[in-house]
Amino acid sequence: MTGLHLIGGTWCADCPEQFSAKDAATGEPLSTPFAEANEKDVDQAMRLAEESFDALQAAPREQIAVLLDTIAAGIESADESLLERTHSETGLPMQRLQMERARTVGQTRRFAQLVREGSWVQARIDRGNPGRQPMPKPDVRAMLTGIGPVAVFGASNFPLAISVAGTDTISAFAARCPVVVKGHPGHPGTCEWITELIAKSISQVGLPMGMFSMLQGAGHEVGMALVRHPLTQAVAFTGSLRGGRALFNEAANRPNPIPVYAEMGSINPVFVLPDALKSRSPQIARDYVQSVTLGTGQFCTNPGLLFVPTGPEGDQFVEQVGSEAASVPPAPMLHEGILERYQAGVTRMAAMEGVKRIGPAPTNDTRQAQCVIFEANAALFEQHQTLSEEVFGPASLVLRCEGVEQMVEIARHLQGQLTASIHGEPNELAAHTNLIHQLQRHVGRLVFNGFPTGIEVCAAMHHGGPYPATTHCGFTSIGDAAILRFTRPICYQNLPDNALPVELQNHNASGIWRLVDGEFSREDVK
Repeated sequence: MTGLHLIGGTWCADCPEQFSAKDAATGEPLSTPFAEANEKDVDQAMRLAEESFDALQAAPREQIAVLLDTIAAGIESADESLLERTHSETGLPMQRLQMERARTVGQTRRFAQLVREGSWVQARIDRGNPGRQPMPKPDVRAMLTGIGPVAVFGASNFPLAISVAGTDTISAFAARCPVVVKGHPGHPGTCEWITELIAKSISQVGLPMGMFSMLQGAGHEVGMALVRHPLTQAVAFTGSLRGGRALFNEAANRPNPIPVYAEMGSINPVFVLPDALKSRSPQIARDYVQSVTLGTGQFCTNPGLLFVPTGPEGDQFVEQVGSEAASVPPAPMLHEGILERYQAGVTRMAAMEGVKRIGPAPTNDTRQAQCVIFEANAALFEQHQTLSEEVFGPASLVLRCEGVEQMVEIARHLQGQLTASIHGEPNELAAHTNLIHQLQRHVGRLVFNGFPTGIEVCAAMHHGGPYPATTHCGFTSIGDAAILRFTRPICYQNLPDNALPVELQNHNASGIWRLVDGEFSREDVK
């Protein structure tokens, strides 16, 4: 552990200021202080990234795929010291970290496959017709291409899968874009460890070292400098609404505004319909509490609201939820700041008139987060905007509804969410399509008879949603389509065949799927 930054293949530190990582369980500083990056470091990293861009765009796709496979192999073969360091910095259990490492490796290899297959460039060819009357038809061809240097902000709650080697970095590499990562101050040792693996992989496959840098910093200055830098072309962020909005505003105020793909706050409401409550109440209660407390509630898909009908079945369900919550022991959170904000959110919720605590009795443990479940009438939620604010951690609010009609009315006025879930029997779902229709206007993913925690990394996954869940509901930060954030279309009109990118030439040397005159084809263009 050096405590240094990596800037284009060189470990360095220009600024004497330092910060320390802390043990998540004890709050004690861990060994090796880390250097604070400054604007000079940012400028150097971005200039090296820009210098590497043309070489990356010209690199064979197999070379890019081999890079991703090499990164995956390096993370997979790293000894347990990596996970032990991550456990110390985040407090996440070793079993969870082993699963997260597997996800990180799997999604990296998935992008390698995406690069090799190549159709993600969305090649479109409309052949010209010089004899068309009354005007000749030009030959028009288009595809997606990388946008340039990308600034990536590591997430605190996924120190492997959404951090230095997370989906943001890997999908940007897949689009042949250089990346400058702002390491997360909650797990800087993990950031350095993964950074070294990536740097070795880049060197091994012979790509320019300037395509990747990682800067450490405990404050906000480095991040803002990355967003402001004129060579930065896009930003990827996973974290709080406050943090994401600050980056978004900074990017919008640039002389040349750039996109910020920020995945931010979400309360992920769950709606339980009457027949499902009658038939599966114990199972729903158990699975609900497990979802609320998974990872000590530190998931962006944590179900912060659950709507249940009033009446005897609802009363029994609330009692079961309280019993399940009481069996969950307190656990450490990622760092002191998150724990303090969680405790403040719980205190705010408990102080509201009409809100009743149904989870376990409060403990005196100030170092760990306790599962807390509240109950209130759904009408109170409609009256108080503060109940729709995310409490990041193992807390949730059960809201009692007079009927499905009230659920539909609440769904109509929801803010943007990453997910919503509906529990219902088949006939109920068919009878209440109005609830489905309202929810699909406000969420990125609609879950049936399940809970939103746990995201399948696949081509169809959309991990996004309308504001304030994200800053752009048209893009996902998880799954194959994450690559689209770091691309832009480029169109060529009447360009000679040999001057076109290989993906658009008449001979389909890449063998990719292309849209030719409105029909998908892998054949050569005649």
